[in-house]
Amino acid sequence: MPNFKITPALQAPLILLIAMISMQSSGSFAKYLFGQFPILTVSAMRLLLGALILAIIFKIWHINFKQVKWSAIISYGCALAGMNMLFYLSIDRLPLGIAVSFEFIGPLSVALLAARRKFDFVWVGLAILGLILLFPFDQAAQRLDPIGILLALGAGACWALYIVAGQKPSGVSGNHTVCLGMFVGMCVLMPIALFAGMPAQAFEPSSLLYFIALATLASALPFTLEMIALRNMTALSFGTLMSLEPAVAALSGFVFLNEQLLWTQWLALAVIICASIGCTYTTQKAKSI
Repeated sequence: MPNFKITPALQAPLILLIAMISMQSSGSFAKYLFGQFPILTVSAMRLLLGALILAIIFKIWHINFKQVKWSAIISYGCALAGMNMLFYLSIDRLPLGIAVSFEFIGPLSVALLAARRKFDFVWVGLAILGLILLFPFDQAAQRLDPIGILLALGAGACWALYIVAGQKPSGVSGNHTVCLGMFVGMCVLMPIALFAGMPAQAFEPSSLLYFIALATLASALPFTLEMIALRNMTALSFGTLMSLEPAVAALSGFVFLNEQLLWTQWLALAVIICASIGCTYTTQKAKSI
């Protein structure tokens, strides 16, 4: 029988794809919770329970805290908090597709800054073209909220910091880095959520079950997988491959929410996928030389 093994060159991109699918599959569930709780409450509870889940799974009590490089952990955790909070606030003011388009300026900027060879610029350029095509211009006919745009751009800046901070040595394993980073992010968000008015209902057993499910799909699983991928990928590869995120979101909306796509958006998905595959191939080929 043939032996189908995933080569090391494909493991990191595959792990990243699974993380994106997990993140986007939680979208419809998060929309339900937005109707029940304030946005900041959902964001803070997501990080709190995600951190607790990871603390148990990865046995946080085994960490040698004397080896922890807190500057890397704090920057990573603050990036997580800002990315979650600002993006959720932006989609309260902007259509989802437009907010994602603005937010993606962050990771694409990281990819562009990390580009060195001519093919690097080709793949990043294709990813940018794909994101432009994915932009829902029919929705942009209405006046866009400038505060919403600034919030989305801020979320993108935090995303860029997340990519850079995730590659810095933290003194502990990647799994423990995610766990500690989520605790830092929770410590940043929870006081804000409490000050904004977190309802006591959020801590009821029935509500906690919903938040645990969301935390697993939207935080614990994807952030852990992304950290594993970050440790085995360049910033260029990660930043370009993450351009698949809106493509996965668009496909999820089409399959699960019956959201129709324009022909330009289908073309955008094809362009983004080609850019991601091309970036992965040329990067791995360069490593083998």
